[in-house]
Formats: sequence, structure tokens, C-alpha cells
Amino acid sequence: MNENNKKLAKKVKNKINKTKTDEKIAKLKSNLNIENVVSTKKLKTFLILSFIIFLLLIGRLFYLQVVDGSYLASLATRQQTTSEEISSKRGNIYDATGASLAISETVDTISITPSRIKGETDEETATLKETVAKGLSEIFSLDYDETLEKVNRTSSTSVTIAQKVEEDKVQALEAWMEENKISAGINIDEDTKRYYPHGTLLSQVIGACGTDNQGLAGIEYSYNSILEGTSGEIVTSTDASQSEIPNSQESFIPAENGYDLTLTVDINIQSIVEKYLKQAVEENSCSRGGNCIIMNPQTGDILAMASYPNYDLNDPFTPTSYYADNWDSLSSQEKSSRIYEMWKVRSVSETYEPGSVFKLITASVALEEDITQTDITNDFYCNGFEDINGTVIQCWVHQAPYYRTHEGESLREALMDSCNPSFMQLARRIGADTLYKYYDAFGFFTKTNIGLSGESSGIFHDLDKVNSVELATMSFGQRFTITPLQMCTAIAAIANNGYLVQPRIVKSMKNTDTGEITEFETKQIRQVISSQTANEVKSMMQSVVTDGTGKNAQVQGYSIGGKSGTSEPIVGDTNAGYVTSFAAISPIENTQIVILVTLYDPNGDSHQGGQTAAPVVSNILSEVLPALGIAPDQN
Repeated sequence: MNENNKKLAKKVKNKINKTKTDEKIAKLKSNLNIENVVSTKKLKTFLILSFIIFLLLIGRLFYLQVVDGSYLASLATRQQTTSEEISSKRGNIYDATGASLAISETVDTISITPSRIKGETDEETATLKETVAKGLSEIFSLDYDETLEKVNRTSSTSVTIAQKVEEDKVQALEAWMEENKISAGINIDEDTKRYYPHGTLLSQVIGACGTDNQGLAGIEYSYNSILEGTSGEIVTSTDASQSEIPNSQESFIPAENGYDLTLTVDINIQSIVEKYLKQAVEENSCSRGGNCIIMNPQTGDILAMASYPNYDLNDPFTPTSYYADNWDSLSSQEKSSRIYEMWKVRSVSETYEPGSVFKLITASVALEEDITQTDITNDFYCNGFEDINGTVIQCWVHQAPYYRTHEGESLREALMDSCNPSFMQLARRIGADTLYKYYDAFGFFTKTNIGLSGESSGIFHDLDKVNSVELATMSFGQRFTITPLQMCTAIAAIANNGYLVQPRIVKSMKNTDTGEITEFETKQIRQVISSQTANEVKSMMQSVVTDGTGKNAQVQGYSIGGKSGTSEPIVGDTNAGYVTSFAAISPIENTQIVILVTLYDPNGDSHQGGQTAAPVVSNILSEVLPALGIAPDQN
């Protein structure tokens, strides 16, 4: 091979080798570029995912700290703390003389904390819980299975086992716990139990308390917020096992005990009233019982307020008298209705037609408006009935067995004889507009605001719907309804020289923690009639008792004024029956007492107020007047 060919061959070989080398380098570079691309994508993905996770964590932390923070904090606090309620003592109720009517005795409540009843092992815990359930059920006469179910709960909060536990039971439990070496999980907390020393006395007015110390009726219900006080609390820190953490901070909120109440009622007067009211209901076979109110007209103080039948305040869910009729055959709803009916304060919650007692109001209006005078001869005429546009309304003496007439009468004689035609004629002279103005002034259109729950008000015809018949019947107290307390308060206004006073049954309240006493002052509402008119009406009331239909209300040695009332059964209510009543005042001068006795559906020898209710008033006043230190004012 010549020299040129060798050089050419070498040059070609070198070129080929270079090409191969360049190809290897290019391939290597290509591989490196691919690997670099892949790593960058992974890195970007990783960074994006990390950022998203970071945002989610930040969002979750924000939610937990800001949105849900307060709830979680409270949840943690509940898990780490335990609280124990300190019961407040319910205030006592006293009568005007200081005698106890309702008192709270110290008793105990037994509860358990199931999570603290445990042994070293699950087997020991199960055995211990069975032992506790057996002991508690035997000591407190409870169902074992129900008690075991409570003990087996996983709750860290207390579960009530027995309430209002007497001291002997508590001592038995403490001895059993010591004997069985049980020191945790069973709690004995001080509580109070309501007790009524006089049982049935003033039962409807006082009312009763339930097992939770909350008032159910009467004063106990109306003044519950004042009587119950405010519970206190002890808060301590606990660990995961619900054991108290040593040296931890303890929070103590003291209980505020309830106020004591002093009533205007005198239990001596109340006892007299209840004795004779019960006797009257039984003697006159009153199928719906009776009611009585005694009031001081000058102060509005209620000295006695009674209904019969009553009930035992220490056993308020047991029906008495006719409330227990066919008890076992009643549904649960019917039983509840009966019990609530038995608890009612009839003096304020049950309306009735007052009958002829209301003639005192008609007479007062006529005298105040100078429409007539007390002793004008033959001012009215009674032929036994009045024909009101074709509606015949009879006088009571024109019915069986009397069939008489009163003929010519003055206003005094019309009131003494309780003559319906005379008062129908008087109402026509007065007119509905004027009568309604005085009805409002006497307080018949509004509640008395005595402070007892369930108080009703009068139910009258709308003034624009009062025609001649309604005007006639209203004059002698029928075809509208009012409460006994409204009637008694209106008569008290007459007795108090024409001044209407708001009735008062709570005299004062006492802060048992500080001893501070707050008086409920007498509240004079308005003057309804002049003192001259009031004295004229009182004079006529005295004539009713000395020479009229109220003779049975006389009391030896005392001046008594009064008026009888008999209202016929309400139209459409066949079960209502007659309502007889008698209202009286004494003495005539400087009157100290107003009394109203109401008997519902008497089925004895008479359904006239002068025959049934007036003797009850006489019996009550013959004992009450001397008991109050009111001196005789007549020979």
C-alpha cells in the first residue's frame, strides 16, 4: 500500500472513531437530559403536594383554634374538672303571729359516680359494682336490677339513687360503706325536705312543693323564685381517673338561701273558719264544697282564706273528699285534672254569680249618683215580678213556697227584703253606662293582683250588648261572674269609707342571709264612693241583719251588717246548682272585718243564703271578733 493510501485509511478510521465517540457523548448527554427532566417534575410534584398538605394543616389548626376552640376548651375543662352543687335552703313561710306554716328540714341526697366504683381488675370491678348495687337496693328499698344498671354506667357524672333521705338511712349507708371498705363513688349530699306542720290548714293558699323543691301551687308556686334561693357550686380539678388532683385550685360559689315569707293570715282565725266551713258544707250537703274569706278593709290584709274540701300538704297527690270519687277508674289525665282542681285557690281562680250580695253595689251607685235615698217611702213597688219586654223575672218571695209580694218599698226595705223587682227598677233609673263605670271603679273588670297564681277576673256582657234584660239581671247579681275575692274587696271598699284597697296576703319577706326585712305596703287604689254614701250603705246592711233576711248572721254584743245572696244555676250548666252566700261587716263604725261565705250547690233543706250561709258567718264571727281583740259595741 502506498503511502497516500495509508494516510487516507488512517484518516477514515480516525473519522469513524470520532463519529462513534460523538455518538456516545450525544447519547450520554441525551440520557442525562432525560434524567434531569424526570427529577424536576418529581420535585415540582413533591413541592406542590407538600404545599397543599401544609395549607390543610394550617386550615385544620385554624379551625381547631378559632372556630372550634371554645367548644374544645370547654370539653377539656369538663373532662378535667368535677363540680358539686350546693343546694340552697328554701325559705320558710310563717303566719302573721310567727307560727310556722312551711319549713325546710335538712335531709340528704344519695348519688353515685359510676366511673369511680372500680377495682384493680375487670373482675374485681364487676364484683364491686354488684356489691354496691345490692347494698344500695337493700338500704333504700330499691329494685336491684335498676340500681345495678345505674352502677354499671360508664358516666363520670353523678347519678341520683335516693332523694330526701332521712338521717337513719344515711347512718345505715355510712355503716355499710365502712364495713365494706368503700370510700369512693358513693356520694352523700346535703339537701332539704319541705314539711308542713299543720297538714291541711290553709292548704290551697300555701300550696305544696314537689320532690325537686319547686312550688306546685299557691304561695309556694307564686313566690317560688323568692323562696327557692340560688344554688352554689364547688369545682375541683381531676385527673384521667377522675381522682382529685392534689394542690389543684378549687372554685367555690356559695349558695344563696331563699327568703322567708310572712303572711297576713292568722292561723287562729284560719282554724276557726275552716272548722265552721267544713261543718256548713257537710250539714247543707254542698256537692261542690264551700269557700270563705276574711279581710281587713282598712289594710287589705287577708286574715283567713279557706276552701273545703282541702288536702294534706304533706301528701299533695292524694285526693280527698269528692275529688277521690271513682279514682281508680279514671285515666291518668283525669287524675291529674282532679288533683289540679283540688289545689286551686277558689277565692281567686273560680268565678261565680254573686246573686243578691251584689245589690250592695247597685245601691251604692244609686246613692252616689243621687238617684234615690235610703228611706223614701214607696220608692219602689213589688207585685212579685217584673215583665221586661216579655221576659218575666220573679221576686224570690213570689215563688214556692211563699207566693207573696213586697208591694211599696224604700231602698232600705228593698235591701232588707232582697227584693228583685225593686232593684230592677233602680237599675233602669241608673242606666248601663253609669253602672259599668262603677263596676270598673270597684275593680270587677280587673284582677285584684293579690299575688296568687291562676287569678281570674270578672266576666260581663259587652256594654253595647246590654239590653233591658241584661240590665235587670245585673242589678241583683246574675248572668255575669266574678271571683269571691273581687266581691269581698268591693264590699271592703264600702266598709272602708269608700276607699278601694288592694288585697294583701304576703306581709313581708326576710333575707335569711342578711336578716334584712322587706315590707309589702298597703296599697290604696282609689276612692270609689264618698264616705257619706259608704255610711248610708253600711246602715242599710245593719238593717238587713237586725230586721231583714240576714237575721241568722247576728252576733251577741256586736253590730253586724250584711247581705245574703242566692244565685240560680247558670243557664246551660246543669251540674252547677245554686250558689248561696252571705257577706258581712263588723263593727258598723270603724269596720275591722269583712267576711264572705260561699256555699256551692247546697242540697239540704234550703238554698237561700240567709238560711245556709248566714248562720256560718254568725258562728265564725262569734269567735273571730273576740280573738282579734275587738270589743263588743252593742248591748
